[in-house]
Amino acid sequence: MNEFLIPATVFATIYGIVYLLIRRKERMALIDRGLDPLSFEKNKNDFSSLKYGLLFTGVGFGLILANILVSTGAMEREAAYFSLVSLFGGIALILDYILEIRISKKNKTEENNNEETGFSG
Repeated sequence: MNEFLIPATVFATIYGIVYLLIRRKERMALIDRGLDPLSFEKNKNDFSSLKYGLLFTGVGFGLILANILVSTGAMEREAAYFSLVSLFGGIALILDYILEIRISKKNKTEENNNEETGFSG
């Protein structure tokens, strides 16, 4: 396990530092041109809490089911954990995508209805 964690940690650290340096340069260039860097930020309603909540719930459910299958002898340990965590994590992200689309459509419909009726509130 350590043979994997050490290179992965080094790679993640280098990637993070490079990402932050590039982002800082971009922000400084925007400020130099008189633009507001916050205007280019992603929409605040980006559903990140929903996404991570569903992802971790799916991964947790995959771990529980993998543990059950391993303890009953239905699957090998490595195959069960890897496949079920990936499967349920992926299902959770697909579910998040579907929910985000539905919520966004609902919000747009409500905004359009409010504009047509002149109601704001």
